[in-house]
Amino acid sequence: MQDLSNETMLHVKKGNIEYLQFRKLLEYQDKVEHCYTLKGQNNDYAKEKEDNYTALYNAMNLSKEGFTKIEHQAHSDKVEVVKEKNEFHTNIDGLLTNKQGVSLSLRFADCTPILFYDPVKNVIGNIHSGWRGTVQKIGQKGALKMMQIYGSNKKDLLCFLGPCIGKCHFEVSEDVKEIFENTFSYLENVEEFIFKGENKEEQKYFIDTTLINRKLLEEIGIPFSNIIESKICTVCNSNQMHSYRAEKENSGRNTAIIGLKI
Repeated sequence: MQDLSNETMLHVKKGNIEYLQFRKLLEYQDKVEHCYTLKGQNNDYAKEKEDNYTALYNAMNLSKEGFTKIEHQAHSDKVEVVKEKNEFHTNIDGLLTNKQGVSLSLRFADCTPILFYDPVKNVIGNIHSGWRGTVQKIGQKGALKMMQIYGSNKKDLLCFLGPCIGKCHFEVSEDVKEIFENTFSYLENVEEFIFKGENKEEQKYFIDTTLINRKLLEEIGIPFSNIIESKICTVCNSNQMHSYRAEKENSGRNTAIIGLKI
């Protein structure tokens, strides 16, 4: 399999387990652990595949007892605070915590993972932002909630936009394009992230959700340099990561994890 390492991401292989890590976030590895999983040897992190999670915990030297997952991710704008280990959450799409020994795990197959870390307050966040979540500005709302609840300073907050469907493959029809236009028409240079395909006669459009999420974070004052993109498209690399656009109903799930060490 191809090594997916680039200037922002590191590809890690541990036996049958493979995952990506942000190089910038690894600078804080004494306090925080994280990953975005790859298929490796047919690893699928859908909720019913608990054995795969156990192997991942072991590979990362993390305690199973400290993990919090969301039972059902609803493509919403709801973000909740985790106060204890093994809390139950459902019908939401984001988790925040400042509790050491707690890890936050969400599932993805083309949607955008947004990981937050505030190294000053030692607070983390994990957000699932599909196109509906992006339209509802869930990433921005998650960051604002960190500022409100934990007193995070926007200048300190580090934001990591993980692998997702890229603008090269996120093709939408007129109705979805109009939803994005109506929501984000106030942003500058809309044509940069909502644009028509090469065949001008077809009513097909492409959307750059990574760029939209960046703009939404910058809109609330987070510095450009604090927002790090993976620069990896899940569809382009569907041989190594699960992609619903590429694999349809046969697609499994990748998991993005971020946890505070004790």
